[in-house]
Amino acid sequence: MPMDCLFCRIAAREIPATVVHETDTTLAFRDISPQAPTHVVVIAKRHDTDAVALAKAAPGVLDDLFLTAGEVAKAEGIDDSGYRLLFNTGPDAGQTVFHAHLHVLGGRPLGALA
Repeated sequence: MPMDCLFCRIAAREIPATVVHETDTTLAFRDISPQAPTHVVVIAKRHDTDAVALAKAAPGVLDDLFLTAGEVAKAEGIDDSGYRLLFNTGPDAGQTVFHAHLHVLGGRPLGALA
């Protein structure tokens, strides 16, 4: 694990985060700059730069990200009303932490993406 990676350091508990769910392979925590009433980041505990790299290296862990996101949505009470799962891949997409992760957004109607 690269120790200069913010999400690796959160997974190692070197940087505090408000954890809402954890499995053997994933960690879910509240985003520090939420874009919706519910905004949780779900990371793979292993380090891969993005979702495609994770899918190539450990497809089962990619499955775990989605399963964890579903558990988070249920726990947050947004599973019935709806929620968005979002991967940003690369700088042009807005990825700022190059560690495989997805965002769980919900708690209000979400507009169309531009």
